[in-house]
Amino acid sequence: MIAGARRRAVRDGDAQIDTAHLLHGLLESDPEVREVFPGGTPQVIRLLGYLVQRVIGYGLRWSGTVEVSGAAAPAGSGLAGWSPAATAALDAAVRRAASRGGSRAGGLDLLAAFVRDRECRAVEVLRCAGVAVEPLVTALAVEACQQSTG
Repeated sequence: MIAGARRRAVRDGDAQIDTAHLLHGLLESDPEVREVFPGGTPQVIRLLGYLVQRVIGYGLRWSGTVEVSGAAAPAGSGLAGWSPAATAALDAAVRRAASRGGSRAGGLDLLAAFVRDRECRAVEVLRCAGVAVEPLVTALAVEACQQSTG
């Protein structure tokens, strides 16, 4: 998934991997992520179509800019070639996995980190593609609770 996000960033001419690149990779590679969307397959297809539009012009307004969001990457955790919001999302995903006893973060952990940061590009893409974020937040909370209880 990360390799795909990196390829997308390079192909799109972006200096940094952002949360929208990561979201695209999650949707393509993780069936659990696709299944958690309350709108099901039609919503995921619409979302993927919207992400593809990034390559043909949608993402041009982001070209050459740093992703700005409400999440600030913890001091000293910046990753070269990653937007601060993407770095913060990766950190949050690891913390979420640890809180449920997981040793590694998964796709749902990363998606949950995105929807917690309402200002990141991934959430902007979700909203623009017609995804209601609140039901997604609820579905991810239920999933986390089920994972914690076994």
